[in-house]
Amino acid sequence: MAVVKVIGYRLKVIGILCSLLLCVSMSAADSVKDLQKKQKKLQEEIEQTNKMLKQTKKDENATLNKLNLLGQNIKNQRKLITTLDNEITALDRQMKKLNKTKDSLQVILDGYKADFAEMVRQTHYIHKQQSSLLFVMSSESFTQLVRRARYLQQIARFRQEQVRRIQNTQAEINTQNELLQTNRNDKKAALNSKKKEQENLQRDERKQKKMLTQLKSKEKDLTKQIQQKQKKVNELNRKIDEIVRKEAEKASKTTMTKEQKLIAGGFEANKGRLPWPVAQGMISGHFGKQQHPVYAQVILDNKGIYIQTEANSQARAVYKGEVTTCFMVNGTYAVIIQHGNYRTVYSNLSKINVKAGDKVEAKQNIGTIFTDPEQDQKTELYFQIFKDKNLLNPELWIAR
Repeated sequence: MAVVKVIGYRLKVIGILCSLLLCVSMSAADSVKDLQKKQKKLQEEIEQTNKMLKQTKKDENATLNKLNLLGQNIKNQRKLITTLDNEITALDRQMKKLNKTKDSLQVILDGYKADFAEMVRQTHYIHKQQSSLLFVMSSESFTQLVRRARYLQQIARFRQEQVRRIQNTQAEINTQNELLQTNRNDKKAALNSKKKEQENLQRDERKQKKMLTQLKSKEKDLTKQIQQKQKKVNELNRKIDEIVRKEAEKASKTTMTKEQKLIAGGFEANKGRLPWPVAQGMISGHFGKQQHPVYAQVILDNKGIYIQTEANSQARAVYKGEVTTCFMVNGTYAVIIQHGNYRTVYSNLSKINVKAGDKVEAKQNIGTIFTDPEQDQKTELYFQIFKDKNLLNPELWIAR
């Protein structure tokens, strides 16, 4: 009887230990999955930038657009290589844990088998002395008879339970072996991807160096082009500022409706989580004063952000609101959408799908982004956010 109790206690302890080992193994797997998701996202961004590069003019001439796209690729390739390094390290760490778990499970399995062997030995001893029926019937009292009957039942139950535990533990060991093999395959794939990305990075860095040399030789002409573009942007900014200021001053003389307050509150509550004003793209021009990527003496002062995307892409509203103004400057359209006391501005559109007074929803297409044949087929949205008359940094508002 005492042996059965001891074995029962050991089973409980071993069961708890087994659960803890599996939890450790699962937490390590989650870490690798997160890195693999990040890796997939970076690969998608590189693929998207490559698509945009393919849409540029089919020649070897260096352009600022090609250089910008190539620079973004290099940046993402470096991130991807770092992510792959982290994934390989995490896989090594996980494989060590899996091996440790497997070894611990083997110890547990050996313990289960030893306990099972002890039960078989006891049962065999009882049968050797006399049959189970005689063992029960030869009891000196009714109480002893009941205890002996329960003892035999416990032995039978423990034997069944032990067989089940042995089978389950063996299955867990087989699972650990399968996970180890999966990890080995993942590590091999990660190492191959890293090697490929390192080759791509070296190739693109050589291209970047060559382009920089070509562009610096055209410094005078390109600086003139940049100044002309900045002149057009300044004209656009003045027009936007004028319209936003007039709208904000007019709105300040009235009280916001309940609906407008709700929309403004929702817009503000979603700071850092607003959808991008394009389905796919990259920030090609950051907010505020920026040094030009080629000509250090040229300082750009961006009143919004530039988001480059593929040709024929649509601009979309980042939040529900009402279109207040649609206008044209320098041959392209701009749309202003009001969200309570906030406003978003979408410029450099070749065609628009909305008009003043239209109610729009988040992610609703509002117009086609202009593809500039004079800027190496660049398709770039100029995006701004205002609160009342105050200009805000859109990068702090859209999802990271």
